Amino acid sequence: MTPFDTQYQTALRDILDTGMDQGNPWSGRMPRMLPGVTLRVDVGESFPVLTLRKIPLKLFIAEQIWFLQGSNDPTWLRQFTPAWDSFMEPDGTIKAAYGYRWRHHFGRDQIEMLIEHLAQNSASRHGVIVTWDPADDGLRVDSKKNLPCPYTFTVNIAGGKLHLHNIIRSNDMVLGCPHDVAGFALLQCILAERLGAQPGIYTHSISNAHIYDNHFDAAREIVARTNGHAPIKLAVPPGSYGRAIKGDVTLVQELFDQLKGQYQPMDPIKDIPITVNVY
Repeated sequence: MTPFDTQYQTALRDILDTGMDQGNPWSGRMPRMLPGVTLRVDVGESFPVLTLRKIPLKLFIAEQIWFLQGSNDPTWLRQFTPAWDSFMEPDGTIKAAYGYRWRHHFGRDQIEMLIEHLAQNSASRHGVIVTWDPADDGLRVDSKKNLPCPYTFTVNIAGGKLHLHNIIRSNDMVLGCPHDVAGFALLQCILAERLGAQPGIYTHSISNAHIYDNHFDAAREIVARTNGHAPIKLAVPPGSYGRAIKGDVTLVQELFDQLKGQYQPMDPIKDIPITVNVY
């Protein structure tokens, strides 16, 4: 199995076997959770796309390119997926859209400043991107449609490679985690290409890693599976960062074609229910 599949399967098994059941009044479900779960993969050696079940490649690719556009309007993304529509405000925008938070919300373009900063000082340890707004998110806020789950990440360049450490406050391990890992690993590859580095270690640290009770059967099925899938390699096209911020739809197709040509997943697990829950 690929390095990501092996670690992901271990995380699911640990949660099922040793996790704590914690009732969730907002979703009405009974998630089983473990605190402080971390997955760590070398993206240059094996791009972390789950192969133990089929996942929609184009969805995470398009979503990450939408993030880089810095938009809080899901119109562009809707040609690929309506996944964010349920979080829309009456004015048609998404208040906690990740890319908008990165590029506009705090009065600065954090992504562009990150690139400029690391281009000038590749050894810097100040490459921090923040999504969570303490003035507006969480802590007595119980009625928002969406709160950032991946709420901050750091970028470091060392040994000619760009490393990204993503911090996630809450992760649905069956549906959310594989999607988030692949999406942010793609972001890592795009930033690496822009800065003339190779993609290095992607670290995915989760404060509350949980499996919903209506996902237990799917999780057990994934844990029981095994395969001999070869490592997946991704080389983003030159200029991908500039194309992404312009919303180049052909970039989505190029990245999809490159991954699809290597992707031989096991059968999909059908009818896994989506639990929309900002907590």
